[in-house]
Amino acid sequence: MVEVQTATEKVIEQVAQQLRVDSIRCTTEAGSGHPTSSMSAADLMSVLMVKFLKYDFNEPNHPNNDRLIFSKGHASPLLYSMYKVAGAIDDNELMTLRKFGSRLEGHPVPEILPWVDVATGSLGQGLAAGVGMAIDAKYLDKLSYRVYVLLGDSEAAEGSVWEALACASHYKLNNLTAILDMNRLGQRGETMLGWNSEVYAQRARAFGWHAIQINGHDIGEIERAYEQAMKTASQPTIIIAKTDKGHGVPLVQNKENWHGKPLSKEEAEEAIKILGGDPNITINVQKPPEVEKRSPLSDTKPGSGKYECPQYQSPIATREAYGDALKALGEAYKDVVVVDAEVGNSTYSEKFAKSNLDRFFEMYIAEQLMVGAAVGLASRGKAVFASTFAAFLTRAYDFIRMAAVSRANIKLAGSHAGCSIGEDGPSQMALEDLAMMRAVYGSTVLYPSDGVSTAKLVHAMKDLKGVSYMRTTRSKTRILYKEDDEFPIGGSKVLKSSKEDQATLIAAGITLHECLKAYDELKGQGINVRVIDLYSIKPIDEATLQKAAKETGLLITVEDHWPEGGLGDAVLEAFAGKNSARGKKPNVPDALPKVVKLAVGSMPGSGTPDQLMNAAGISSDHIVRTVKALTT
Repeated sequence: MVEVQTATEKVIEQVAQQLRVDSIRCTTEAGSGHPTSSMSAADLMSVLMVKFLKYDFNEPNHPNNDRLIFSKGHASPLLYSMYKVAGAIDDNELMTLRKFGSRLEGHPVPEILPWVDVATGSLGQGLAAGVGMAIDAKYLDKLSYRVYVLLGDSEAAEGSVWEALACASHYKLNNLTAILDMNRLGQRGETMLGWNSEVYAQRARAFGWHAIQINGHDIGEIERAYEQAMKTASQPTIIIAKTDKGHGVPLVQNKENWHGKPLSKEEAEEAIKILGGDPNITINVQKPPEVEKRSPLSDTKPGSGKYECPQYQSPIATREAYGDALKALGEAYKDVVVVDAEVGNSTYSEKFAKSNLDRFFEMYIAEQLMVGAAVGLASRGKAVFASTFAAFLTRAYDFIRMAAVSRANIKLAGSHAGCSIGEDGPSQMALEDLAMMRAVYGSTVLYPSDGVSTAKLVHAMKDLKGVSYMRTTRSKTRILYKEDDEFPIGGSKVLKSSKEDQATLIAAGITLHECLKAYDELKGQGINVRVIDLYSIKPIDEATLQKAAKETGLLITVEDHWPEGGLGDAVLEAFAGKNSARGKKPNVPDALPKVVKLAVGSMPGSGTPDQLMNAAGISSDHIVRTVKALTT
């Protein structure tokens, strides 16, 4: 095993060549993968691993480990080859790349691999996660670990990369180093800028970064660039490395049509002869410095450990109650961190900022960055809440989808949802957010209807696993619940019920209040209906819904959302049966109820909330007419 303190340039070159060899070997064995994209960055990663990376592979959760993100996740053969050289995996496991049941998937995924922090593969996301990690190190835990992000030059066309560049400069993240593998060739041919490193450097400098241009195959230049990055005091650093895709093998070096294409067995054998390398070489990677015993995060605000739930008697918008709950969480728990997309005075996350400024980070109007940074912060053990208008989370949906792949525990809140927001018009209305968030793997989707339920559910979100989402309402709504009421995830509340109920009204948020108005009017006309607050849309309270269906026979869902994919479809799915896709007997109720969906069916315009809800057919008047038409 080579000790890094005595490693020579020759050793570094040997490691780099072996990284190339192993990238070829495992992809040829798999019959798929990206060897040439891995080969271009091998020298960059060899120098980093041998000389600069501080990481205990036996203790991947060590708080002071440097973090390494492969934003160009398709270069995973290189990453896995690094793990082999570090002694974290053996050659037998390396050769299971991309095989069913292997930990070494086509793109790196955390949880199954303890040395991976965030999932990558959808390009343009790694740097945003790196920003979150670097913020954690510099401002929250105040630790010395550094964050390295390997970028591909193709993904530099993604706007999210530049969102992250701007934010990293704003927060002076000198502990963040981006390494741009400028190998010129993308999937189908030359990238936008090719090898024009000066343009990359000018753009990066314009965004406030320290930019270094190097030959990415010159060991001395690479080493000096890393040293310079470590010495840069108030800026993040980007190393723009000119490289050859497929470097070291004439058959593929700087040749088109080799992206995502393995070498044949014969081609691989010839390439390995050319490269040489040392199949037995292993590196004793430097260990991180120990952490001083101290209180992380804010020493002046350690947290009481007791959540003082806000209390309400008067009407309040659930978006404001969300802000109150965030503030209370921040005072109770020191691991709560909040990011917002420059709408904190509307999402009311500003209430948290005013009392916990050291744990609030403004991401500005950059929703992709906001979610990506939240994923990075969550990977460092923070309970992260990210807030913006619900409509604008659609811009970050790919980041949300990848957060689920990362198994990240992030909490999202979308305000100003539905046509009930009023005069702002449809561009702001988020009429698809419930469908969007329900489709995320393992997600939790919540939609409170008053201040009390909001405050209770925000507290519950803190410790939820996976991606959780809360939809909040712009308008003030009256208080429905008492301060001692509980709101378990996966539950619901039956607000009105009798043995004579002829139908069940199911709603959440703003339309629940319309259902309650309709209940009063129908009761006055001698028609009894049940009213259910479906505050937990995913997971859903199947038992209560099935009971209501059995006892009333008619379910009417009412939602301020498009008909597709929202609350109504969630209710229908509660009766669709489970496990049929896995070859098991479906769990189908004995009798299927009649379900009628009231939802926003046409494109809204501007108007008052009452006008728009009435025009959409989801006001109390429409509910009353629907019930009467179906029951009399």
